Amino acid sequence: MTALAGVATLAIFAASELLASVLGLSAGFGLRSTGLFLCVIVVVIYGSFHHHPFPKLGAANYVTTVRTILVAFVAALVRETPDPTVAWTGVVVAAIAATLDGWDGWLARRSRMESAFGARFDMEVDALLILVLGAFAWRHDKAGSWVLLSGALRYLFILAGLGLPWFNRPLPPSTRRKAVCVIQIVALIVAIGPIITPPLSSIIAAASLALLAWSFGVDTWWLWRAQRPEALA
Repeated sequence: MTALAGVATLAIFAASELLASVLGLSAGFGLRSTGLFLCVIVVVIYGSFHHHPFPKLGAANYVTTVRTILVAFVAALVRETPDPTVAWTGVVVAAIAATLDGWDGWLARRSRMESAFGARFDMEVDALLILVLGAFAWRHDKAGSWVLLSGALRYLFILAGLGLPWFNRPLPPSTRRKAVCVIQIVALIVAIGPIITPPLSSIIAAASLALLAWSFGVDTWWLWRAQRPEALA
């Protein structure tokens, strides 16, 4: 994983510098995207890699690493001066990252290399993409500052677990949770598109946020009831 991180860091810096040159982005674009990627990879390596039970990383995690690079590109774009070129670039890059989301899980199952590490890596990249897209929408005046809650809910959920032990109970697998995540990402990508203007962009973002809040509410209710096993019977 460390060797992959080194190669990916060089690749992302070179690609981001090329992208900045072609699109006329600011001089700090390459450093921002590379720095964010490194932060994510450090957390992955030192926070979750002990959950990886295989001697090699596997194709699925390579795909997730590519998705991390793409999310870092979108995050770096948030600091750029809002204009249609920046917005369309964000839409295209985020759409590619979202499309690849379906491949990592499929590759893990096909290669029989599913792991807690891979699942967590994939989930955290999804959460970061939602946070970045929310910030993008706010920065481009597609929605008010409330849209940042789209990305903040995941991290508030984690913080709640620090003070409330019952929040740390593992949640059962859920198709609903995965579907809502996809809807949230797609909705925010649509909302930041230059052809979508307020109030429509705000309505799209608000509807997806309401759906996400409902999903988190369902999980919170399940965790609260799980304090009493008989309540889940």
